Amino acid sequence: MIENILFDLDGTLTDSKVGIIRSIQFSLEHFDVAVPDENLLTWCIGPPLKDSFSQILKTTDNSVLEKALSRYRKRYAETGIFENRVYPGVASSLQKIHQSGFRMFLATAKPQIFAKQILDHFNLSHFFTAIYGSELDGRLTDKSELITHILDTERLDPQVSLIVGDRIHDLAGGKENGLITAAATYGYGSPEEIDSAGPDIFLNTFTDLLSFLKTPAITDQAAR
Repeated sequence: MIENILFDLDGTLTDSKVGIIRSIQFSLEHFDVAVPDENLLTWCIGPPLKDSFSQILKTTDNSVLEKALSRYRKRYAETGIFENRVYPGVASSLQKIHQSGFRMFLATAKPQIFAKQILDHFNLSHFFTAIYGSELDGRLTDKSELITHILDTERLDPQVSLIVGDRIHDLAGGKENGLITAAATYGYGSPEEIDSAGPDIFLNTFTDLLSFLKTPAITDQAAR
């Protein structure tokens, strides 16, 4: 049934809240706005960051938004990228999934250059067939477009492909492309957000994915 698995990064493989939120706050300090408390910025983790800055700064002025992104990336690239931790069970589970014959791909709205650095830092890159993310110029930040790009580039059959993510963008993007969807409920999406996306599978921990993939029909398919 399943041959390919696409994984989101933030809120799915790693808990990246500290680095992302502190970098957003750093950027906002250079604008005439009150800098929100970290707990009021969690919603920014996952969606395209430019859209989040647009809402916070209440502007669609591209020059302002590019400045905000530039300030964010300055701190994130130097410090925030490693204010991060891998969720429990991720490394061992990825190893088992890889050994079972499934093909794994990273599918994150985070710029690909940062995503690869993170996976390399945590020694996770070798589990993935390919690492996909957005471009610094804004291309492929839309999760549905990114998934379409991965399917086309890798020539994947969506009917035997699964996406694992914690936000509505991951799950809706998966459904729009005909993938099976698994919600990482331990991530940053609220229960209401996840329920509204109608995922096929709910994962309360990352290791729950192993139990799902161990069902005989799925295991037999991956081994072919």
